[in-house]
Amino acid sequence: MHNTAKPEFMQQQYAFAAHIRDPEQNAAPAGIEDRRMGIYRELFYNNVEGFLSNGFPVLRELLDDTHWHAMARDFFSRHHCHTPLFLEIPREFLNYLDAERGNQDGDPPFMRELAHYEWVELALSVAESDASQYINEDGNLLDSAPALSSLAWPLSYQYPVHRISPEFQPAAADDQPTYLLVYRDADDEVGFLELNPVSARLFSLIQEYPGKTGRSLLEQIAAELHHPDPAQVIAGGQGILNEWRQRGIVLGTRL
Repeated sequence: MHNTAKPEFMQQQYAFAAHIRDPEQNAAPAGIEDRRMGIYRELFYNNVEGFLSNGFPVLRELLDDTHWHAMARDFFSRHHCHTPLFLEIPREFLNYLDAERGNQDGDPPFMRELAHYEWVELALSVAESDASQYINEDGNLLDSAPALSSLAWPLSYQYPVHRISPEFQPAAADDQPTYLLVYRDADDEVGFLELNPVSARLFSLIQEYPGKTGRSLLEQIAAELHHPDPAQVIAGGQGILNEWRQRGIVLGTRL
């Protein structure tokens, strides 16, 4: 029968890590001065909490210190991250909110959506663009197929997360979804646009049917709306497409 006991140095490492993550539930390793362990405890926690504060500044502002630090410590002690990269901590925090946090007293009802909205800006700022498309930058957006930037992401929320602040904290979800478009332009600046149902549908159709012309997609929207004057929908849609091209959301047309 094989001896499966871990070597002593590994046992020491496991005990050290367990105590750092949750000192209330795990005793410190024997033989290490508590003052030294205290330095490590604060160093590790402060690093993680700092990334959370910087990654979710609005959420941090909304919660009082007691609530925020209780949640940050719960994340630190309970969530098992799947990456050692500090830049991935905000993504891991979203996983914690979705799968482990549950509904805690004092948590705003919009907390998960607000956290996702704040994370998107960080994620997009470091995302790599897809340079595989062949684009005519000056192509006619109605007569050809519009080409979307891979750095333009559509978002849909039940709460108007882009308006949430200490002065505005909705207690219930809106009757209609909030559609947003987040994008990174040629200067690597991240921007947000609020979409209406028609512009959100147009973006969705461009994604779904990348080979269709802008005109055919707008004609489909006019048919879905049972609009009495499709030309009016096409003219309005052309204005939207032109604005998107100016912002770098639409790169041009597909070749």
